[in-house]
Amino acid sequence: MAPHSNYDDDDEINFSDLREQFDVRLDEGLDTFVVVDGCPCVPEDSKSKLIKFLCKKLSDVGKVKPDSVYMPLDEKTNQTAGYAFVEYETPEQALAACKKLNGMALDKKHTIYINKLTDIEHFGREGRVKEEYTPPPIDPFVEQEHLRSWLGEPNARDQMIMFRGDSVGVFLNRKKDPPEPMVDRAHWTESFVQWSPMGTYLTSIHAQGVQLWGGASWKRIRRFAHPFVNLVDYSPNENYLVTWSNKPIAIPDVIPPGYPLSVDEDGKNFIIWDIKTGNVVRSFAAIDTPETGVAGAEKTRKKISWPSFKWSADDKYVARVVPGQSVQVYQTPEMTLLGKKSIKIEGVVDFEWQPAVPVSGKGKPQAEQLFCYWTPEMNNQTARAGLMSIPSKEIIRTRNLVNVSDCKLHWQSEGKYLCVKVDRHTKTKKSNYTSLEFFRVTEKDIPVEIVELRQVVVNFSWEPQGNRFVFITTDEAVVGAAVAPKTNVHFYAPEKLKSGVGEWMCTKTVEKKNSNAIYWGPKGRFAVVATVHSQQSFELEFWDMDFEGEKQKQEKVPANKELACNLMLMATSEHYGVTDVEWDPTGRYVATSASAWKHQMENGYHLYDFKGTLLREEHIERFNQFLWRPRPPTMLTKDEQKAIRKNLREYSRQFDEEDEMDELTQNKEVVEARRRTLNEWLAWRERVEKQLERDREEAGWVAPRQEAAEEDAVVEEIVEEVIAETEEVVE
Repeated sequence: MAPHSNYDDDDEINFSDLREQFDVRLDEGLDTFVVVDGCPCVPEDSKSKLIKFLCKKLSDVGKVKPDSVYMPLDEKTNQTAGYAFVEYETPEQALAACKKLNGMALDKKHTIYINKLTDIEHFGREGRVKEEYTPPPIDPFVEQEHLRSWLGEPNARDQMIMFRGDSVGVFLNRKKDPPEPMVDRAHWTESFVQWSPMGTYLTSIHAQGVQLWGGASWKRIRRFAHPFVNLVDYSPNENYLVTWSNKPIAIPDVIPPGYPLSVDEDGKNFIIWDIKTGNVVRSFAAIDTPETGVAGAEKTRKKISWPSFKWSADDKYVARVVPGQSVQVYQTPEMTLLGKKSIKIEGVVDFEWQPAVPVSGKGKPQAEQLFCYWTPEMNNQTARAGLMSIPSKEIIRTRNLVNVSDCKLHWQSEGKYLCVKVDRHTKTKKSNYTSLEFFRVTEKDIPVEIVELRQVVVNFSWEPQGNRFVFITTDEAVVGAAVAPKTNVHFYAPEKLKSGVGEWMCTKTVEKKNSNAIYWGPKGRFAVVATVHSQQSFELEFWDMDFEGEKQKQEKVPANKELACNLMLMATSEHYGVTDVEWDPTGRYVATSASAWKHQMENGYHLYDFKGTLLREEHIERFNQFLWRPRPPTMLTKDEQKAIRKNLREYSRQFDEEDEMDELTQNKEVVEARRRTLNEWLAWRERVEKQLERDREEAGWVAPRQEAAEEDAVVEEIVEEVIAETEEVVE
């Protein structure tokens, strides 16, 4: 047969692979088209208005003209069919529309969904979509572990995490006794560990990204891929996670299958994740701040202000500052700019969200969220601190400030008060001092109260869930001095009134101290004033703002006024090399630790009760971190909490009895352990003696006789001697 005889019949040759490789693709020029679903169905007369409105909405990512929109009509109803074909100028604009505008709400009833026309053509070709619907397989229900199971601990004991050496362990607090281990794993993290705000998740940091752990078995809940991640932050209600790396993300040219990040994340430093789904919500690049320094000087390493993205109390908004220009407020879950543009605030340096939405005196909550900000002196304008309402973007209060060097913004935990700590300089700029400006947010017209000081405030702290505060001042440090200047600790409380909160006054000033840090108990009332990160001093002072004993003298209060506090120093202590102080979430215990990350001397931790009594101290080599596990907010109403406080003494008796029983049980366990050890030793001795007897009999060994030694007779002799004898006559 001729070699070419079989090639004359085309029916016997399969060209399918060649057609698929060389077939002319008609969708090559359709990359600029998108399909918009979810449009309203309107009559033909209103079609042009709808197209103009749609063009306005879709022009955020690229210009769209009405001529570029084709909206078909339904012949039966003579109305638009509910979808449209839209042409952009470039394929990049079409792709951006699919990414950023998909799921956008046109109005309260209509949400549009955008897909590329080429995707629809590609996935909708004949044979790729089955004619008959096949329901997806449903995996059988598997009951998951409760992520807050630790709250059911019968004695309400708190958990803590300790990172020492290469091991990370979670332990249960047992007061004076060594903590009870719950889980202990080597190399659980490569950098540090962190709890989520409500204690649901434990965060571990790795070179590949972040992992969340939880449940009774401490299994992995989520994994978030962010190469070379440095820091993480949670939203207050644990809905979102922010990760940051100082190295921009580099996406490979050829993305391997299953790669967790997309091209959109290329070159970005920040990623905001949805914790429940594990998906990327949005990624951001770092903001390049203008270099401020002397020309020709070496560039110093840039410091990041963390957290860079700050959350509102309800997770509804997240914002970051563009220094000197604006505040970018994004609304969740769309993660789009509020009002589609940044809030321009010329010169803005920093801002802080109100940590909670307070209830006014009439029992009505605030209508909107608030954030405070400050701007420096520039262009012949004074510095300014202000309050802005979101989402209306209305400035509801401003305060002009002069001779300002720096400002710090401190919200009270309930959002009722704002303290603006203003560091000022004299006109000659040779010395500095501080003033505290207090905004009473829940009162009419938001009045401002000022506390003027002659010294510089180095630390300020509000009482949680209260209206008192403590701050530390110091004189200006002398340049070249070997010893840091002494500090003064100031305690302030409001005047006691029948209704409302009176003027703040100083109840006590403790002078010539070395203290530099303030740590309030989570429920208020108790505070620890400490000296941390110091090699010369390591003092700990335990203060009670509502001492229930004798009324203490209030030094600087006029005789005709009384403050809402009774301050008392309960105890003092020292912890050499202390670097961190942590209150447990119930306010019963305080842990102080010396971290090996700061120094290598006497690392470990001390455990105190709230009164300052040392319960336990433990020295651990290469001790890095000690963190109490947070608790979610209580579900009890204010009336229920009030009833518990009223009957606290009855509960205290019950708790004291339980503590005594625990001690007796522990003592009984110790006695039983000793008895078991003694019985084991006696049984071992009896076995050895019997074995010895058998060995002697087999060897024919006879014990030598010992002659009975004569017992020594002991003679006891009593000798009486009369030394003197006198007689007296008694009348």
